[in-house]
Amino acid sequence: MKKLGVKERVIEAASRLFYFNGYNQTGINQIIEEAGVAKASMYQHFRSKEDIAVAYLKGRHIMWMGKLNDCVDKTNHKEGKVVGCFDYLTEWLTEVNFRGCGWQNIITDLPNDHTKIMDQAVLHKNEFRNWIHNLLKEENKYTVKQAENLGDEVLILIEGAIILSQIQKNEWPIKTAKRACVSLLT
Repeated sequence: MKKLGVKERVIEAASRLFYFNGYNQTGINQIIEEAGVAKASMYQHFRSKEDIAVAYLKGRHIMWMGKLNDCVDKTNHKEGKVVGCFDYLTEWLTEVNFRGCGWQNIITDLPNDHTKIMDQAVLHKNEFRNWIHNLLKEENKYTVKQAENLGDEVLILIEGAIILSQIQKNEWPIKTAKRACVSLLT
C-alpha cells in the first residue's frame, strides 16, 4: 500500500480532529503531530487552518454524498428513493456515535471571518438540497414545483433529525422524521 503524501496526511488527520473534536478545539500543532509531518511541509500545501478545513469539507462532501447515493440506490421504499436518506442517516450516525453533521458542527464553531468555510457549508447544503429535488423529479409523480417544495420539506426533516439525534444520542429522531417523510410523500 502506498504511503500517503503530506497533503493527504494533513487532510486525514484534520478531518478526524475537526469532526470529533471541533474546529476551534483543534490547533495547527495538533494537526501536524497527528499527521506526522513537519510544519514547513504542511505550509507548502496549506496557508492556514481555514484552508485545511476547506479541504476537509470538500473531501467530506464527496465521501458523504457517495455513501448516501450507495444507500439510496439500494432502497426499495414504495414511497420513493428519498425515504432511503433516513436509512443512511441511521447507518451513518450510529456508526459515529451520533456525532452529527460535519457542516452543522463546524458552522456552530466558526468565527465570523471564516467565509471560505461558510461557503463550503452552504455549497454542500445547496447541493444536497438540489440532489433531493432531482430525486423527487425523477420519480415523475410530482410537478417540478411540487418536487422542489416537497424536497425542501424533506431536507428540513433530515437536517432536524441529524441535529436532534446528536443531542439525544439516539436514533428515534431519524425514525420519527422518516415516518413524517413517508406521510408527506403519500
